[in-house]
Amino acid sequence: MTTPFDPIVLGGKHLANRVAMAPMTRSRAFGPGAEPTELMATYYAQRAGAGLIVTEGIQPSPVGQGYPDTPGLHTPGQVRAWRAVTDAVHREGGVIFAQLMHTGRVGHPSLLPDGLVPVGPSAVAADGQVFTHEGPKDFVTPRELSEADIRQTIADFAEAARNAVEAGFDGVEIHGANGYLIHQFLAPNSNLRADGWGGDTEGRIRLAVEVATAVAEAIGSHRVGLRISPGNPYNDIAEDAPDEVYLALLDRLAGLDLAYLHLLEGPNRDLTPRLRKSWPGAFIINPFTHPDATGPEALKLIEDGTADMVAYGALFLANPDLPRRLAAGGPFNTPDTATFYGGDHRGYTDYPSLTA
Repeated sequence: MTTPFDPIVLGGKHLANRVAMAPMTRSRAFGPGAEPTELMATYYAQRAGAGLIVTEGIQPSPVGQGYPDTPGLHTPGQVRAWRAVTDAVHREGGVIFAQLMHTGRVGHPSLLPDGLVPVGPSAVAADGQVFTHEGPKDFVTPRELSEADIRQTIADFAEAARNAVEAGFDGVEIHGANGYLIHQFLAPNSNLRADGWGGDTEGRIRLAVEVATAVAEAIGSHRVGLRISPGNPYNDIAEDAPDEVYLALLDRLAGLDLAYLHLLEGPNRDLTPRLRKSWPGAFIINPFTHPDATGPEALKLIEDGTADMVAYGALFLANPDLPRRLAAGGPFNTPDTATFYGGDHRGYTDYPSLTA
């Protein structure tokens, strides 16, 4: 029987265990350059005992930023600053992937430079608010991306992936979940397009497929993972019947030989084994444990073959040496999920509050 503490090869990298650190956006890149700080290097190095670290969301372009003080990977200064983070993790024997997160319509013009406004597949505003330096503000109606804009966005993801490799990352995870840009294209309530980037299933999965293909061509498919969250309502997404779209997406991506698929599971666990069966590569699960943080009992999902790795979020924040504690059976510091999840207890979001 496979155990959570058996090694695994993922994307050509030998991981010491099957416990992953989930991406958790923390808004710590203070200053005009959106560059990671020395404190962030310490934070990730402390958690290098994870089999795999996936970073907080990193915007691939200026317009991809949806929260204050989140880091980018689109300038030389950002690349240099991330090198300090990856070096720190590698010195501790860790493996770290950069999560590339374009937030799309989620955000506010006050967070963006040079008069930019949030963009999306269609001019449909999300219901809700985003935290800014001036306090919470309503989401605005995004500018609908043109064909040229979409092509540029795909190119931005590929260039950010190249920058990630230059910065020393072992790979990248494309964020296709949680109501951000790629998820907005997948969902019928945020993508009202009638052209080749919307409408039917093939149109709605197209951006995810083309981004994954471009990134794989840029840095090698073995360095690329994808995160999805079928049926996740976060950021005002509505996917009442996600099965067809996501099974079609996995079918189209199967031939790319990506490093892994990372499922942020929803309450419909019936879909999980179907996705697992459809995916030919490594399968990471961030299980649905609403209203609690994922606990040690989730390790059974590796033992019973549901997944190859389990991703932990809040418990990793409260326990930097989490794999060691899991192997020993505890003790565990208790995460403050009200703080980590900004008061949202639906169990879906990987975006802790700004005070986490």
